[in-house]
This record gives sequence, structure tokens and C-alpha cells, in this order.
Amino acid sequence: MAPIPGSGLAKGLAVTLRTMTKKPVTDQYPDTQPALPPRTRGVIGLFEENCTVCMLCARECPDWCIYIDSHKETIPATTPGGRERSRNVLDRFAIDFSLCMYCGICIEVCPFDALFWSPEFEYAETDIRDLTHERDKLREWMWTVPAPPALDPGAEEPKELAAARKTAEKLAAAQAAEVAPPPAPPAGTESHADEQARAAESPARPAGESQQQTDRPRQEGGE
Repeated sequence: MAPIPGSGLAKGLAVTLRTMTKKPVTDQYPDTQPALPPRTRGVIGLFEENCTVCMLCARECPDWCIYIDSHKETIPATTPGGRERSRNVLDRFAIDFSLCMYCGICIEVCPFDALFWSPEFEYAETDIRDLTHERDKLREWMWTVPAPPALDPGAEEPKELAAARKTAEKLAAAQAAEVAPPPAPPAGTESHADEQARAAESPARPAGESQQQTDRPRQEGGE
């Protein structure tokens, strides 16, 4: 069947009329901030206390936009005869966001949870060199990282929390055992300390003298 002449124009005008009667959904940015999903990839924040300078993030970065400098520091032994240890101290941690492709590989490979996604995206600069964020700037982005979602009530307890809870319970039990007094002996029984005290109070017999020899003069005198 051949199309009716002007039907396409009528359909287009109908769509235009329906749209004109609806409320606009345009957000007037920057006056109105967009509602971003919680897993938005905006900028990367650094939690410096968790970083062990393992260099995994820098090695796995496909754009080589992560720069890390560190030095070794000797820690003296904490116990007599112990060995000294050495640790890596972070000197510089920078990310060049002009090269970053926001793949998130650095965050995924970090074994100590030192890198996090932040939904913040308003960090445009007029100079491209200012897009290299040093560790102080990366630490500031940590304040914008959203809290992790709540666990499913029916989910299993994480292994880390279970191990920490068991350790805390054992420590509390040990401390309670140290503070609690020793249990009293049952009625009709005599403790070892009481036996020693009673033996010390009784007169000592000459060596070789038996109980029968001690009691014999008593029997003769009674007769």
C-alpha cells in the first residue's frame, strides 16, 4: 500500500506537539548538580596510610601516568636480640589525569586498598601541567569518596571481620581469667597449701619412729 502523502510530516508535527506539552528535563549545570551513580569514575583518591609502595599500580597502568618515588628506611629491633627491618617510605605519588584513560586497573590491582574512585569530575584546568595531581591533592579527593554500600543481611561475614572478632574474644577471655580470683576447692577437700600448713604445725617425730612406737607407752600406761 502506498504511503499517504504528507503522513510523515503529520507524524513529525505530532511528536513536536507532544514534546512541547511536557516539562523540560534539562539540568541547568552548574547551578544544578547532576545526580551521579555511586560508581561514577570521576577522579582517583589516594589513602596514603595504606600504600606500601609495591608499585603494582604504576606497573599495570597502560598509560604510564602514575609516578611513584620512595626510599628505604631502617626500623630498629623492638626486642633484645631481634633483627632490624627495612620498609619503603613514600616520597611522591602523582597521577597525570591528562593521560589517564579511567580504566580503573590501578584501583583493581592495589592489594591494600590505597586507591579509590571519587565521583568528583570538576577539576578542569587551563594549563595541562596542572592536571598532574600530587599526593596532597590526591589525599584531598579521599574526602569525596562515597561510603561503601551496606552488606546484604544474609551475606556471610567477611573473613577479616571474623578473624578480628575471634582475636578480640580470645584477648577478652584471657584478660578476664587474669582478673578473676582462683576457684574455691569443693567442700570436704583440702588443698595442697592447707596440707603443708597443717604438717608444719604438728610436732616432728624422730627419724625411724613409727606411729605404733609412739602410741605404745600410752597403751601400757593405760593398763
